[in-house]
Amino acid sequence: MRALFKPEPGPGFTLSEVPDPHCAADEVIIRVMRTGICGTDLHILDWDAWAASNVDAPLIAGHEFYGEVVEIGEQVRDVRVGDRVSGEGHIVCGTCRNCRAGRRQMCIRTKGLGLHRNGAFAEYLSLPASNVWVHSDTISPELGAIFDPLGNAVHTALAFPLVGEDVLVSGCGPIGLMSVAVARHVGARYVVATDVSEARLELARGLGAHETVNVAHESIRDTQKTLGMREGFDIGFEMSGAGTALPGMLENMNHGGRIAMLGLPTEQFAIDWAKVVTHMITLKGIYGREMFETWNAMAAMLETSEQLRERITSVIADVLPARDWEQGFRAAKSATTGKIILDWTEL
Repeated sequence: MRALFKPEPGPGFTLSEVPDPHCAADEVIIRVMRTGICGTDLHILDWDAWAASNVDAPLIAGHEFYGEVVEIGEQVRDVRVGDRVSGEGHIVCGTCRNCRAGRRQMCIRTKGLGLHRNGAFAEYLSLPASNVWVHSDTISPELGAIFDPLGNAVHTALAFPLVGEDVLVSGCGPIGLMSVAVARHVGARYVVATDVSEARLELARGLGAHETVNVAHESIRDTQKTLGMREGFDIGFEMSGAGTALPGMLENMNHGGRIAMLGLPTEQFAIDWAKVVTHMITLKGIYGREMFETWNAMAAMLETSEQLRERITSVIADVLPARDWEQGFRAAKSATTGKIILDWTEL
């Protein structure tokens, strides 16, 4: 098969002929149809310090995908040949304390698809059947390809009750944008999104943000006044990892505010811990998706809401043939656009 392959540690990928994956007894083989380009994939492409210390090579990267099951192992019972699927990219041990307690997203021995085992930037993919998510007919290949990052957005957005609450979202990358749409769907009162990219702030308005703030030259507090908010924000989604984002969010939270943090910081930064204590702020780290409550929640929301499907699909900026992967990675790297999808039926 053909795949985007990293033959050894170092920058770059090659579109190469590689062996087809083997189907173990508890696994399935999936013919990949679409893949999403994630920020993690950009790190792996560049082979920065994070990638060098966290990723195994040689490797086929990629973990956001949609495809068709073409083979199942002899122990597989709940997945069938012909099913259209995506998959949970965190492969867990099943035996640590968290796994045995049903908290698989907290497994201490997690292996990442496209990080520690061959991933989805290929014509075919092997995956444990227990990690497979079977889609309904309402989910398009492009929408199915972004279930992984949508799961991050849903996990973040549902970390705290949202109905009637005022929500501040910092960072309008694809996952931040999707969290805006989910917060509106769930029933937040006001949703305010911040970024430094006007293009992404425009996308946020299209996904349902009541107001947007370019924090390079606008004030979040002024926006609270515009909306008639008498107190600070109840809920915060920190999606950017920027050094100024969390301190800025803390300045605008109500007492007892709750912040879900998904953005990975690229450097250390100081925050006002006295304010966290005296204002009784809750900070909650979010990583990946809850297995599989998040998958159930996002599937249910999308299957029953055409508006939400349209809003989430609008995050997709372009769908390119997989043979044009370099163009796709350049677009994803620009950080001013939405989600880039590669079509693996066009090689």
